Amino acid sequence: MVPGSRTLVLVRHGQSSDNEQNLFSGFRNPDLTDRGVAEAKAAGRRLKELGLRFELAFTSKLRRAQRTLAIILEELALADLPVEVDEALNERHYGELSGLNKAEACTQWSPEQVHLWRKTYEAVPPGGESLAMTAARTVPFYERQIAWRLQAEQQVLIVAHGNSLRSLVMHLEELSPEAIITRNIATSEILIYTFGASGGMSSKVSVLAD
Repeated sequence: MVPGSRTLVLVRHGQSSDNEQNLFSGFRNPDLTDRGVAEAKAAGRRLKELGLRFELAFTSKLRRAQRTLAIILEELALADLPVEVDEALNERHYGELSGLNKAEACTQWSPEQVHLWRKTYEAVPPGGESLAMTAARTVPFYERQIAWRLQAEQQVLIVAHGNSLRSLVMHLEELSPEAIITRNIATSEILIYTFGASGGMSSKVSVLAD
């Protein structure tokens, strides 16, 4: 892959201890597991292989994303790259589901209800956020802080979370609420978008770090 200007790269954090235990995480702040560290290193190596360089990186206020980004930048020899941290990129808030094992949640409510809360656009878990509510903070942040940088021919890296990234993917790819239900982003998965001079997306590539 030949890197160009106006490139946006999205990376989901490596496996966290909550991922390992199949827990709803949301605003919880677990660290990476050893596997998560290895996944982050592999993502950094893959980005290096692809020849990608960046002017700026963004991440959330949660440890698992920040540590993943730090590991990636170390692999890229970009440890001094400017990084902006903002809670707008935090994972969606899972409310009463936070900290529960997903199988246990299905027993407490129902598999169908839990699936609606996890994957659909509008469903709101008790005390938490829907994907639509997550998008209401991630998309304006993208438009305010990132879109203009892409039009200024910068290459930007975002390391964040499964659902905060899903909300951005929905916006970037103009996906319907129905289409986003089946769109999943794996830990350390890399999504690469390039944009034309008019601002429209010109290409998209999904890359697994391993």
